[in-house]
Amino acid sequence: MVIPVVAIAVGLIASVTAFAVATTSHHGSRPAPTSAYEPAPAPAPAPAPVPVDHGSGVTLPWPAQGQSSVEVEGVGSLGTKGDQKPVPIASVTKVMTALVILTDHPLDGDDQGPKIRVDAAAANEASDPEQSTVPVAAGQTFSEHDLLEMMLIPSGNNIARLLARWDAGTEHAFVAKMNDAARRLGMTDTTYTGASGYEETTTSTAADQLKLARKVVGNEVFDRIVKMPGAAVEGLRARLVNTNTLLGADGVIGLKTGSSTPAGGALMWAARLPDASGKTRLVLGVVLEQRQGSTSNDFLNAALVNSRILIKGVGQALSSMR
Repeated sequence: MVIPVVAIAVGLIASVTAFAVATTSHHGSRPAPTSAYEPAPAPAPAPAPVPVDHGSGVTLPWPAQGQSSVEVEGVGSLGTKGDQKPVPIASVTKVMTALVILTDHPLDGDDQGPKIRVDAAAANEASDPEQSTVPVAAGQTFSEHDLLEMMLIPSGNNIARLLARWDAGTEHAFVAKMNDAARRLGMTDTTYTGASGYEETTTSTAADQLKLARKVVGNEVFDRIVKMPGAAVEGLRARLVNTNTLLGADGVIGLKTGSSTPAGGALMWAARLPDASGKTRLVLGVVLEQRQGSTSNDFLNAALVNSRILIKGVGQALSSMR
């Protein structure tokens, strides 16, 4: 039985574009003058998705471009849209970086983990205007938990590489761990070439990244960080601002944004939504290759707009399920 979803795109586009969007990974052309702290003005809305049934028996407002995948805990897959060929995923890469770090150096409860010294490379990269970075100075020390916040909330590329070097000695050695983890998860169409996602040679599919989302959401520390709209870290002059502006609305509780010229806009998201019986279900989704406008911020906004429309559609479909 096909469960129809009413047309919702126009109103949602208008509301989501009121959000501000911060930069994530940038590659190629110089981005608009933003930082990991201050969100950029929202650009024009992306094209409205068209409701499509992709074999799950549920009609959803899938993004009209790129590739997407959605599943519901206790229900299964709601479908996959678009050609599942490997494409650049930008800062969504940092989800695997976090998984490897937390596997090698697990944190429990309020444990902040070991202190880690900022090296010269991370400090020098902090001033790179072409990337999303967090301003840190050589010799500063932060806890593992602090650095995970700095990597996942404002999407600090320099922090992702710092964590990689701390864990494995070199980023190259760390990337080998990332690819080993991907193979263990059955992510056969995924190749990692860096810890931050800045490299366009890091590629994956929406279906593969959904496998990663399924794995990582079980980590209490990761879940707690990615649902934070912001955080104050001792030693930083400004508050971290989350690049995922969907947090706190429509049941959204995470996960990670990404944007670059090669990748377009990307979002791995998680939401808790009620079904017809009132039971709250965990919904996971990935949206890749969203493009509207000309800058990385524009692309990210398109991913956020279309993801929110998709999440709304899933919520309406779940309201008819038991």
